[in-house]
Amino acid sequence: MPDRKPTLHLLCGKIASGKSTLAAELAALPGHLSVSEDSWLARLYPGDIRSVSDYVRCSGRLREAVGPHLVDLLRQGVSVVLDFPANTVATRQWMRSLFEQADAAHQLHVLDVPDEVCKARLQIRNAACAHDFSVSEAEFDLITSHCAAPSPDEGFNIIRHGGVAG
Repeated sequence: MPDRKPTLHLLCGKIASGKSTLAAELAALPGHLSVSEDSWLARLYPGDIRSVSDYVRCSGRLREAVGPHLVDLLRQGVSVVLDFPANTVATRQWMRSLFEQADAAHQLHVLDVPDEVCKARLQIRNAACAHDFSVSEAEFDLITSHCAAPSPDEGFNIIRHGGVAG
């Protein structure tokens, strides 16, 4: 067992900002495991997520189910790359509860990518059917309107990224 604490890696960024690409890079580090919200939601709720409210409902159920397991992984010394969007204060509070319960370290990776870059990537991704979910530009705008960048008073260890190839 390594002497350092396991780390919970959190990802904050718009749709198609490169969160999953960064998650894969982090998960390739020794002792790291990625847990992807999109992958789990697509398999648990195939065809059931057709609106933002469907996503909120299903995502809440998933968080409730996987939270204790994530804490156990961290307690066992496994660093977890949580490929869930840390885009709202409430979601980040849930994520904080995980690393605090596990007495683990954390890093909040913030991907700062302009909307036009994300939308261009999203068009390519949708056309290629290269993702579990297809998102329209209108849905991108709606979801992005709910995003809140982390503030210093939230107390996270923030690592800023100017963009990740994605």
